[in-house]
Amino acid sequence: MNIFHSIVCSPISAIIGLVLHIRHQLYDAHILRSFSVNIPTICVGNLALGGTGKTPHVEYLIRQLSKHYRVAVLSRGYGRKSRGFVLATPESTVAQIGDEPLQIARKFPSIPVAVCKNRAQGVHKLQQLFPDLQVVILDDAIQHRSIRCGLTILLSAYDNLYVNDSLWPLGTLRDLRYRAHKTNIIIITKCPDTMLPIDRRVVETRLHKAAFQQLYFSSLKYAPLPEEGTPLIVTGIANPKPLVDYVQLSKPKAELLAFPDHHIFTQRDVNRIFAAAEHYDYVLTTEKDLPRLEQVGVAEALGDKLQVVPIEVQLIQDEDQLIKKLSEYISKIC
Repeated sequence: MNIFHSIVCSPISAIIGLVLHIRHQLYDAHILRSFSVNIPTICVGNLALGGTGKTPHVEYLIRQLSKHYRVAVLSRGYGRKSRGFVLATPESTVAQIGDEPLQIARKFPSIPVAVCKNRAQGVHKLQQLFPDLQVVILDDAIQHRSIRCGLTILLSAYDNLYVNDSLWPLGTLRDLRYRAHKTNIIIITKCPDTMLPIDRRVVETRLHKAAFQQLYFSSLKYAPLPEEGTPLIVTGIANPKPLVDYVQLSKPKAELLAFPDHHIFTQRDVNRIFAAAEHYDYVLTTEKDLPRLEQVGVAEALGDKLQVVPIEVQLIQDEDQLIKKLSEYISKIC
């Protein structure tokens, strides 16, 4: 970032920070109302604009908790064209519920997935539709203070810790750093597989977490790639670097065609993808991008040449401790 850009961005960041501070103060003083719900809620979110691996961590929680509890997921549904409460169905589209909720609904068809801007209303509606619900995972709701979340999990990427970041547009933060101390659990995501205990201690020292907060570390596990051929990587996600790094370990000539997060592909984009794909044996994309590529005909046109790279979250240590804490919270409320 050059000096001119810093000078221009600093006042904008300062104004955004002031607005956020006033907003939080109004909620803390109960001038703006927060609503409670009578069911355990686990909020998963971040302070950054994106790129922390939020959806894979929501999927991780679904896998772990659905073994013992009736789980539902509620999201805002970023980028959707619909309004109000919408429950995902097998026929749902990106326009109806957004790309991330659609990805979750496709992978977990037995789990209720819904979108609603008003999270408190959304939870009540889920309870009406599914009276046997035992826990609701609130996707990306840390900034949604009109609902009192029961337990909050903050995600922060290892290569861009919130303590080293700044408010947009100087940095990637969309909320004030001190809000991290209002969360119950912090997970440092996208950690290298070679992470050592000393590396974890360095991060913990930098965070200055509160005594009541628990800290965990996770990494991403990608599905195996085809053994032969040259790939083009097409993404519309916040941070494609971990995927690109993984692919280039075995495919050093792999190229990236990147679009903004949640990007709605246009015909011009489609033409760019087709033109670039001609020079490669296959095209790789993410589960999040697939529905948006489907709606513009790219997936159908490329056929088997388009391959999705699924990812899963792995906790580096203390997984049993995390699951125990979540279970204790749910059992206490139920």
